[in-house]
Amino acid sequence: MPYALRPAGLADAAAITELLNEVDRIEIGRPETDLHTVEADLKRPDIDLDRDSWLVFDGDRLVAYGLLWDESGGERVDVDHYVLPEHQRAGELIFDALEARALDKTRENGASRAVVHLHLNTEPTLDTRLIEERGWSVVRRYHVLRRPLDAAEDLVPAVPPGVRLRPCTEEADRARVHALYQSSFAQHFDFQPRTYEQWLHDIDGDRLDWSLVWIAATADLGDVGFLLARDDREAMGWIRSIGVVREGRGLGLGGLLLRHAFAAFAARGRDTVGLGVDTANATGAPALYARHGMTVHYAVDTWETVVK
Repeated sequence: MPYALRPAGLADAAAITELLNEVDRIEIGRPETDLHTVEADLKRPDIDLDRDSWLVFDGDRLVAYGLLWDESGGERVDVDHYVLPEHQRAGELIFDALEARALDKTRENGASRAVVHLHLNTEPTLDTRLIEERGWSVVRRYHVLRRPLDAAEDLVPAVPPGVRLRPCTEEADRARVHALYQSSFAQHFDFQPRTYEQWLHDIDGDRLDWSLVWIAATADLGDVGFLLARDDREAMGWIRSIGVVREGRGLGLGGLLLRHAFAAFAARGRDTVGLGVDTANATGAPALYARHGMTVHYAVDTWETVVK
């Protein structure tokens, strides 16, 4: 029986989650994909599901899934791609579709080419020879780190004189976190500027527990750092982003925010916390996380192709 290819819909979220967790089990040893995360992806405002999503079925079984979104409004687009190891041809069908759609999308933006990025586990279910033959190559590596937590040891840290940490409880504070995020990440690889409304959707702000978002300030510099965490992942507590603007670096604020988050998660009964980091990060983040007991859970490569 030939494969069947069609777009995804919100009603497919549970089946997609099941597929992604099957991929998780193969790649990292346990399921770590939550339904609400898949639903948030499918609800992105910059996605037309009829044109930007693909499901491939072998009979009634979902065996491959792809999604494309556009944060740049220019030539850069991002895609997700998942396929079961015994169904590589299904994965190729999605690549045929998403590469064509990527070029259509960027031409709609006024660009002459599409620069497409895909994140894959370094030992993926996809046979990467298939995409190397299509002109894809690795341009970056990320590590997903994790750390055990202990409520008896991970206590709320003392805040140094002249430093203040405050929870993000007011709308003005949320806007401030967005501004700090844009500033502290502006020079990072693959950063795409986002409006406040776009950023709120990116972080699934309607579902976010804002008491797990903190702002760091100093008496001399004002607000200079933030940490945004979330506690809606079944596998572990998650630090989605942590940033300190250039003028606030070197003051120990990143470590203070980390320890504060560790204590908050431990107090909630979490036994593990995780985050992702660019291994080529120039701000010293990988070393900071290592000093605070975080170790590699698994590695992810950014693959890139240029479609003209």
